[in-house]
Amino acid sequence: MIAPTFNQLTSKLKQQLVMKWAITNFKIKTKCAFLALFVTLYTSANSQDWQNPAEKYKDAYKKYLSATCPIVEDSIQHFVYFARDRQSIINHPLLQHPMFKGAQIMYSWKEFEPEKGHYDFSLLKADYEYLKKYGKKIFVQLQDATFDPKYKAIPKYLFTNEYEGGAVLQYNDEGKPEGWVAKRWNKKLRERFALLLQALGKEFDGKIEGINLQETSIGVRHKTDPSFSEQGYLNGLKENMLALKKAFPLSTTMIYANFMPGELLPWTDKGYLRSIYQYGEKIGVGLGGPDLMVTRKPQLNNPLALMHEGKYTVPIGIAVQDGNYTGKTGADLDYNEDTGKRSRTNIVPLLHAFAKDFLRVRYMFWVNQEPYFREDVIPCFSKEK
Repeated sequence: MIAPTFNQLTSKLKQQLVMKWAITNFKIKTKCAFLALFVTLYTSANSQDWQNPAEKYKDAYKKYLSATCPIVEDSIQHFVYFARDRQSIINHPLLQHPMFKGAQIMYSWKEFEPEKGHYDFSLLKADYEYLKKYGKKIFVQLQDATFDPKYKAIPKYLFTNEYEGGAVLQYNDEGKPEGWVAKRWNKKLRERFALLLQALGKEFDGKIEGINLQETSIGVRHKTDPSFSEQGYLNGLKENMLALKKAFPLSTTMIYANFMPGELLPWTDKGYLRSIYQYGEKIGVGLGGPDLMVTRKPQLNNPLALMHEGKYTVPIGIAVQDGNYTGKTGADLDYNEDTGKRSRTNIVPLLHAFAKDFLRVRYMFWVNQEPYFREDVIPCFSKEK
């Protein structure tokens, strides 16, 4: 049977159908209107309670704005960071200052292993002995990454196919080369790194104050190096941490865990950085980071947040590095090393108070950057015990 068309229906039946459609349509529109009103009212009522997770700690520093000089001796072990400028420890003010426990100096892998299997620790030994004469200690930073495309930190023998080239260029956010990093995700390269650590530990464990691995943040992605993977990199870091701890069971061990490729907290949380902190606590490797930036969200939401929120038994450390005395980092495009105006605010008390209370650090590493170290740091540290 063929259904009749609308035009074939009686006038009365047409009216009934039109009325029924109108009532149904009215009900639907009314329900939609009420639903829209409900959503609007609910959102409005709760908008004041919603907080942007990226701004969770944006005002944390304000609690410490009232901090002033002098900084008196406390539980923090203060070291002066010289990067690779080891010669500057000679006759440095830290030698006569009771608040500074010693120097943190960076040594490259290639300096310690100029040829495969041949280790030369003469530079470290000389610095260790010099500082020891003044009752000071040394904290080693072992370099396998650089921030200069012209400088590579690993031995020449690693730049072969056996180690997949040994190192790869790092790129900044603008796609420009900014340095080199050892292929920490390469198994054979890590084996050589572990042998270096064993040799170092055999001679210096228990003598030096500590040793740290460089920062976890690197400018490498799979598209720039097909041998790289995020998970492979994470696993490689953990293996290096374990090798470090095995080689130095007595001296303090630490990794600078600041950021991880493919992740940026709080929005992109793949668990990479958190697992580094968890693993460090598990095996006894301290956790630290470069760049004490108390107002910058990336630092606040990543390393500083994990330091603040965790309950650790391992040492926590933080470095005040180039630019940090003026609220910058050496990687900032607008960073200028020569901006040492005397009209600036001395934020050393703020940085110390933040590190002590908010981060609960055991170590602070103050970069020997002039004029800030001479004009801001030294006058702010009390010479009274």
